[in-house]
Amino acid sequence: MKFGVVIRYVGLVLLFNAAFMLISALISLFNGLDTGFYPLLVSFLITSIIGSFPLIFVPNDNNLSNKESYVIVTMAWVMSCLLGMLPYLIWGGEFSPTNAWFESTSGFTTTGATILSDVEALPKGLLFWRASTHWVGGVGVVLFALVILPSMGRMKMSLSSAEMSMMAKDNFRYTTKKILKIIVFIYVGLTLCETAALMLVGMEPFDAVTNSFSTVATGGFCIRNQSIMYYHSVVIEIIVMFFMILSGIHMGLVYATICGKRNNIFRSEVTRFYILSIVICTAIVAAGLLMNHNYPTFGEAIRYGTFQVVSHITTTGFASASDALWPPLAIITIIYCMIQCSMAGSTSGGIKADRVLLMFKAIRARMLKLQHPNAVIRIKQNGVTQDDGMINAAILLVVIYLLSALGGTVLLTAMNLDLLTSFTAVISSLSNVGPGFGKISNLDNFGALPAAAKWLLTGLMLFGRLEFFGFIHIFMLRSWK
Repeated sequence: MKFGVVIRYVGLVLLFNAAFMLISALISLFNGLDTGFYPLLVSFLITSIIGSFPLIFVPNDNNLSNKESYVIVTMAWVMSCLLGMLPYLIWGGEFSPTNAWFESTSGFTTTGATILSDVEALPKGLLFWRASTHWVGGVGVVLFALVILPSMGRMKMSLSSAEMSMMAKDNFRYTTKKILKIIVFIYVGLTLCETAALMLVGMEPFDAVTNSFSTVATGGFCIRNQSIMYYHSVVIEIIVMFFMILSGIHMGLVYATICGKRNNIFRSEVTRFYILSIVICTAIVAAGLLMNHNYPTFGEAIRYGTFQVVSHITTTGFASASDALWPPLAIITIIYCMIQCSMAGSTSGGIKADRVLLMFKAIRARMLKLQHPNAVIRIKQNGVTQDDGMINAAILLVVIYLLSALGGTVLLTAMNLDLLTSFTAVISSLSNVGPGFGKISNLDNFGALPAAAKWLLTGLMLFGRLEFFGFIHIFMLRSWK
């Protein structure tokens, strides 16, 4: 394997991250040279130097093998998280090395879990950097860099294949170059539209931009301690919910709908399943809240239940109300949302609605096969016959997810954490959701967890963000020979 080439292209990604550090430093400068300026400036210089060295000493080479592509993608994520912790670490406050790593990894993987007990204590420049890690990581550090950075050549095909799962590519019927442009066009477009909508209803520009970064990335970092609940506005909640739902849909379908193409949102079987999941889960949660008398009226139960269901199923993790005292029926329903999540090809994590629907169809096909042994049963999704390889891959990923959840829960309970906190922390990290239940409910934080638990959870965040197989490949490089 050509390690020099790997380091060169990881360096290009780091330079892309450095650009956002510089923008964040400028925001600090324009806000009265706040305390975030020097940490961000120093971090920009360090990241720029580290990213530039391979470009100087390693010659360009666009011929990449699959093995090198997987290593570049994984190392780009790890190094982005590693150098992304520098602004936090230099600034100080609550950011110990463990906490800074946790916050950086949570940002880039769009998990949105935080160790901060007082988010509003951070200067604006650091708050913008924190939101930027979501926005860059949401669409994929590598995919974003492929579009922005020039002269990447034929390597775009290899790297995009390593970054995107096969299921995510299902609704993209374009060349690799076109796919990358569509992703960024939709991503940037949704961010601008939400920012404008939030500003129109009275939100301050800085709040609107950072909240839009977190919404479209389905991340959940908010610059307010009370998250979206801080604004006490039904209109803001509706706008945020609309863009959370839209960000959970396959970007190729969103593009096709805007362009008036046939394979659009309204004709997608998976989109219907995704929306139906939101409706059913909302009805169950609202019923649980009413029966438990958490809210006095049906309207309030629907309002807060809908927001929390959408927030968790899209893996955004925003909060419009505290769910610490919600009944078991509401909690277990939301945990299901955290496991299933939104559609492949979106910025959300989790198993994905596509795989869950395919799994249900595979179960149904198996039952029919038992009843009619000689029948030829084909499984279709969105009108396309699914081959055995795709079905087996989807089921295998579900199995790996559940085994990882079990293993992670056992390890956290061994650290003297209660079962609800342990299980939901692991599910939240694997699915890149953010909040959980127990000691880490949506208005609490992860700061009180043991350091070992934080390191374990950040590993699960990366494991889930790379959809398991990409991460596993790194530990099996010798077998590629």
